[in-house]
Amino acid sequence: MNIRLKFACLLLLLLAPAPLLAGKTPGAHPRVLMETSEGDIILELDRDKAPRTVENFLQYVNDGFYDGTIFHRVIRDFMIQGGGYTTNFKKKKTRAPIRNEADNGLSNRRGTIAMARTSEPHSATAQFFINTTNNRDLDFRAPREGSWGYAVFGKVISGINTVQRIQSLPTREVNTMLRSMPEPVVVIRKVSVIEK
Repeated sequence: MNIRLKFACLLLLLLAPAPLLAGKTPGAHPRVLMETSEGDIILELDRDKAPRTVENFLQYVNDGFYDGTIFHRVIRDFMIQGGGYTTNFKKKKTRAPIRNEADNGLSNRRGTIAMARTSEPHSATAQFFINTTNNRDLDFRAPREGSWGYAVFGKVISGINTVQRIQSLPTREVNTMLRSMPEPVVVIRKVSVIEK
């Protein structure tokens, strides 16, 4: 390698942004603050592994969609689910469903956040859940109905005590759609991006 080429390579390395030198993609792990009536939760999202899911979630965040919604389904030693109903138990209108990215290698382990959906694999819109235990039976197994799994797209990095507090609340049936509502109602007051 001649001296000019060596110098050019060295110059490129010196001018490269620090995240690139560390082998990280800039903006690959945005962080989101979820302020709830039971305390704060900070989430770190994984744009590398679940790009469509992260972009979908962040669009809802930036639109203020989650502000004033509730955790409407809480099952102890399983998960807490929210992001779809208002404080007066009305279901919110969402954008079109997204493609299921459960085949991204991320597992439904305690403290991870994943997309909720119907029995149809590619039906997730805005609702999400946070795993309160290791739920590997929710992971991707095969690209067919019944085996697609639930797409993990991030994890709790602060506030797992808030998650545990929510999952420990007693629950009640409000109607046939809302059978595991925590008591008192847990309000998601605001969700905002704190690190892009």
